[in-house]
Amino acid sequence: MGSKYTKRYTDELKRDAIALVGSSGKTVTTVARELGIGSESLRGCYRKAKADRCEGTLGELSSAEREELKRLRRENREQQQTIEILKKATAFFVKKSDR
Repeated sequence: MGSKYTKRYTDELKRDAIALVGSSGKTVTTVARELGIGSESLRGCYRKAKADRCEGTLGELSSAEREELKRLRRENREQQQTIEILKKATAFFVKKSDR
């Protein structure tokens, strides 16, 4: 079980650490130890940065694609709710016109 207080790293520190991993040839774990960052946190940031530069693994989404997917899912959910409301309204008016 992890700590209830999660460390937050600045964007500048993340950028510098990612650049150091890319330019130094050192492993993510080594750079993380040197900078006092959690290795899994840095590894996640590094993967995300690679995906954003289209260098990630096949099927990995970039940040822009993730945001678009989130937006489209929200839009889809709203449209499904609208459809359900319209179905109920149609059933109500059909029932009312039968009287």
